[in-house]
Amino acid sequence: MDWNHYRFRSLWALPAPVPAVYRALERIEDYPRWWPQVRQVTRLDDTSGVVRFRSLLPYDLTATLREGRRDAGAGVLEVAMTGDMEGWARWTVAPRGAGALVRYDQEVDVRKPLLRRLAVPGRPLFRANHRLMMRAGRRGLAAHLEGGRQAV
Repeated sequence: MDWNHYRFRSLWALPAPVPAVYRALERIEDYPRWWPQVRQVTRLDDTSGVVRFRSLLPYDLTATLREGRRDAGAGVLEVAMTGDMEGWARWTVAPRGAGALVRYDQEVDVRKPLLRRLAVPGRPLFRANHRLMMRAGRRGLAAHLEGGRQAV
Protein backbone atom coordinates (compact mmCIF):
# COMPACT_ATOMS: atom_id res chain seq x y z
CA MET A 1 0.00 0.00 0.00
CA ASP A 2 1.24 3.47 -0.87
CA TRP A 3 0.50 5.48 2.27
CA ASN A 4 0.81 8.74 0.31
CA HIS A 5 -1.87 7.86 -2.24
CA TYR A 6 -5.44 8.97 -1.53
CA ARG A 7 -8.81 8.50 -3.20
CA PHE A 8 -11.70 10.60 -2.01
CA ARG A 9 -15.37 10.75 -2.91
CA SER A 10 -17.92 13.15 -1.46
CA LEU A 11 -21.60 13.60 -2.31
CA TRP A 12 -23.39 16.88 -1.74
CA ALA A 13 -27.16 17.18 -2.07
CA LEU A 14 -27.95 20.84 -2.74
CA PRO A 15 -31.35 22.56 -3.04
CA ALA A 16 -30.30 24.58 -6.08
CA PRO A 17 -30.71 23.87 -9.79
CA VAL A 18 -27.87 22.17 -11.68
CA PRO A 19 -26.93 25.22 -13.82
CA ALA A 20 -26.49 27.43 -10.74
CA VAL A 21 -24.38 24.83 -8.94
CA TYR A 22 -22.23 24.22 -12.00
CA ARG A 23 -21.64 27.96 -12.48
CA ALA A 24 -20.57 28.34 -8.86
CA LEU A 25 -18.17 25.39 -9.09
CA GLU A 26 -16.56 26.56 -12.32
CA ARG A 27 -15.71 29.95 -10.76
CA ILE A 28 -12.79 28.68 -8.70
CA GLU A 29 -11.58 32.20 -7.99
CA ASP A 30 -14.75 32.65 -5.88
CA TYR A 31 -14.18 29.55 -3.71
CA PRO A 32 -12.55 31.50 -0.85
CA ARG A 33 -15.78 33.53 -0.55
CA TRP A 34 -17.83 30.48 0.41
CA TRP A 35 -15.34 27.73 1.30
CA PRO A 36 -13.31 28.67 4.40
CA GLN A 37 -10.59 26.07 3.81
CA VAL A 38 -9.79 27.37 0.33
CA ARG A 39 -7.57 30.18 1.54
CA GLN A 40 -6.36 31.64 -1.73
CA VAL A 41 -6.81 31.23 -5.47
CA THR A 42 -4.49 32.92 -7.93
CA ARG A 43 -5.52 32.64 -11.57
CA LEU A 44 -2.60 31.99 -13.93
CA ASP A 45 -4.74 32.14 -17.09
CA ASP A 46 -8.20 31.08 -18.29
CA THR A 47 -7.57 27.39 -17.62
CA SER A 48 -5.18 27.23 -14.66
CA GLY A 49 -4.49 28.63 -11.23
CA VAL A 50 -2.73 28.10 -7.93
CA VAL A 51 -4.86 27.18 -4.91
CA ARG A 52 -3.87 27.17 -1.25
CA PHE A 53 -5.90 24.96 1.12
CA ARG A 54 -5.87 24.68 4.90
CA SER A 55 -8.35 22.76 7.00
CA LEU A 56 -8.24 21.98 10.73
CA LEU A 57 -4.72 20.55 10.89
CA PRO A 58 -1.90 23.15 10.97
CA TYR A 59 -0.51 22.80 7.47
CA ASP A 60 -1.19 24.37 4.09
CA LEU A 61 -1.32 22.52 0.79
CA THR A 62 -0.66 24.36 -2.44
CA ALA A 63 -1.48 22.95 -5.85
CA THR A 64 -1.49 24.21 -9.39
CA LEU A 65 -4.74 23.21 -11.09
CA ARG A 66 -4.99 22.87 -14.86
CA GLU A 67 -8.33 22.39 -16.55
CA GLY A 68 -8.72 18.91 -17.98
CA ARG A 69 -12.39 18.79 -18.88
CA ARG A 70 -15.16 21.35 -18.75
CA ASP A 71 -18.48 20.01 -20.02
CA ALA A 72 -21.53 21.92 -18.81
CA GLY A 73 -23.88 19.54 -20.65
CA ALA A 74 -22.54 16.56 -18.72
CA GLY A 75 -22.08 18.62 -15.55
CA VAL A 76 -18.36 17.77 -15.38
CA LEU A 77 -15.43 19.91 -14.25
CA GLU A 78 -12.08 18.15 -14.01
CA VAL A 79 -8.57 19.38 -13.22
CA ALA A 80 -5.07 17.97 -13.11
CA MET A 81 -3.18 18.85 -9.93
CA THR A 82 0.54 19.35 -9.35
CA GLY A 83 2.44 20.63 -6.33
CA ASP A 84 1.89 19.41 -2.76
CA MET A 85 -0.67 17.01 -4.25
CA GLU A 86 -0.37 15.44 -7.69
CA GLY A 87 -3.25 13.79 -9.46
CA TRP A 88 -6.72 14.90 -10.45
CA ALA A 89 -10.05 16.10 -9.07
CA ARG A 90 -13.50 16.06 -10.67
CA TRP A 91 -16.88 17.63 -9.90
CA THR A 92 -19.94 16.00 -11.46
CA VAL A 93 -23.25 17.84 -11.06
CA ALA A 94 -26.51 16.00 -11.80
CA PRO A 95 -30.20 16.71 -11.19
CA ARG A 96 -31.76 15.36 -8.01
CA GLY A 97 -35.40 16.26 -7.52
CA ALA A 98 -35.68 20.05 -7.63
CA GLY A 99 -32.00 20.42 -6.72
CA ALA A 100 -28.64 18.95 -7.58
CA LEU A 101 -26.43 16.11 -6.50
CA VAL A 102 -22.76 17.02 -6.61
CA ARG A 103 -20.16 14.28 -6.66
CA TYR A 104 -16.54 15.10 -5.92
CA ASP A 105 -13.88 12.56 -6.83
CA GLN A 106 -10.19 13.04 -6.21
CA GLU A 107 -7.17 10.81 -6.62
CA VAL A 108 -3.84 12.24 -5.53
CA ASP A 109 -0.37 11.41 -4.32
CA VAL A 110 0.86 13.65 -1.52
CA ARG A 111 4.21 15.28 -2.33
CA LYS A 112 4.58 17.68 0.63
CA PRO A 113 7.65 16.35 2.51
CA LEU A 114 6.25 16.76 6.04
CA LEU A 115 3.06 14.88 5.19
CA ARG A 116 5.04 12.15 3.43
CA ARG A 117 7.13 11.64 6.59
CA LEU A 118 3.95 11.41 8.69
CA ALA A 119 2.09 9.21 6.18
CA VAL A 120 1.55 6.12 8.33
CA PRO A 121 0.64 7.63 11.71
CA GLY A 122 -1.06 10.66 10.17
CA ARG A 123 -3.24 8.98 7.55
CA PRO A 124 -6.42 8.76 9.70
CA LEU A 125 -6.02 12.41 10.68
CA PHE A 126 -5.40 13.50 7.08
CA ARG A 127 -8.55 11.67 5.94
CA ALA A 128 -10.59 13.20 8.78
CA ASN A 129 -9.19 16.62 7.89
CA HIS A 130 -10.38 16.14 4.29
CA ARG A 131 -13.87 15.10 5.47
CA LEU A 132 -14.13 18.24 7.61
CA MET A 133 -13.03 20.37 4.67
CA MET A 134 -15.61 18.80 2.37
CA ARG A 135 -18.39 19.17 4.94
CA ALA A 136 -17.59 22.87 5.31
CA GLY A 137 -17.48 23.22 1.52
CA ARG A 138 -20.96 21.74 1.15
CA ARG A 139 -22.38 24.04 3.81
CA GLY A 140 -20.62 27.06 2.35
CA LEU A 141 -21.79 26.38 -1.19
CA ALA A 142 -25.36 25.76 -0.02
CA ALA A 143 -25.38 29.11 1.83
CA HIS A 144 -23.78 30.85 -1.15
CA LEU A 145 -26.41 29.48 -3.52
CA GLU A 146 -29.28 30.27 -1.15
CA GLY A 147 -28.01 33.85 -0.97
CA GLY A 148 -29.31 34.28 -4.49
CA ARG A 149 -25.96 35.15 -6.02
CA GLN A 150 -26.21 32.14 -8.34
CA ALA A 151 -29.83 32.42 -9.44
CA VAL A 152 -30.76 30.78 -12.74
